[in-house]
Amino acid sequence: MTEQVVGVIGAGVMGSGVAQNLAQSGFKVVLIDIVEQALDRARTEIRNNVRFQAFSQKDKSKADDPKTILERIQFTTDYAPLAEAYYVVENVVEKWEAKSTVYPRLDAVCPAHTVYAVDTSCYSITRVGALTNRPDKVIGIHFMNPVPMKPTVEVIKGWHTSEETIAITNDLLTRMGKNGVLVNDAPGFVSNRVLMLTVNEAVFVLQDQVATAQQVDEIFKKCFGHKMGPLETADLIGLDTILYSIEVLHESFGDSKYRPCPLLKKMVDAGLLGRKSGQGFYKYK
Repeated sequence: MTEQVVGVIGAGVMGSGVAQNLAQSGFKVVLIDIVEQALDRARTEIRNNVRFQAFSQKDKSKADDPKTILERIQFTTDYAPLAEAYYVVENVVEKWEAKSTVYPRLDAVCPAHTVYAVDTSCYSITRVGALTNRPDKVIGIHFMNPVPMKPTVEVIKGWHTSEETIAITNDLLTRMGKNGVLVNDAPGFVSNRVLMLTVNEAVFVLQDQVATAQQVDEIFKKCFGHKMGPLETADLIGLDTILYSIEVLHESFGDSKYRPCPLLKKMVDAGLLGRKSGQGFYKYK
């Protein structure tokens, strides 16, 4: 059987995680980014992650070989290879001006049957679908970080998303070892509509000097049994992504409860983005 081709747009943390997960599931992957350095980082990160998984796995005979996984991934800045893709996962930064430029380029090269999955935490799938000539083949998949380790994703049905598109998506997710929870389209969906509000309020608590970051997270972990507190979660996601998401929710709903905390804005301006920058609410280097 010929390997099915899946395109992945954006080679950041989420995009490289999706590409790795797909390659480990037997797909041929085309990983695209506009910056060569991002592709180089993704190649290194995927190699290191697969090596770590192999080192940690008890049954070494079932461990993936990093070389084999990387051979399944084409790292490129060119959209042309997507002419063979039956599915594309878009992971561009959560800024509308960036995301909106991708879909006309996809329409120009992808076959008519290709499904587009929007990996977003806040943007309307229906709005994205309107950018294409195939809104029935546009669906949302909100992957969680780190992608290869998280077994459940949020799947979002847009206004025009067809049952066939949902079925194709469920098949792809099953092959990736994931379960999808299907929800309807609304800004933030379920997870981020609730989570971003929680994180933003936790930052207000820190700004108001009610508690330290450690104390905020300790309460959530020890009182509620959460594996991570809201500020630890923010560092993992990236404070810039948190800010973009809460700003989209504020704009979409026009509700002051989504007003971004000034401390969150200041930290993003200062480049304190969490794990990926080495410092956020905690230090990592």
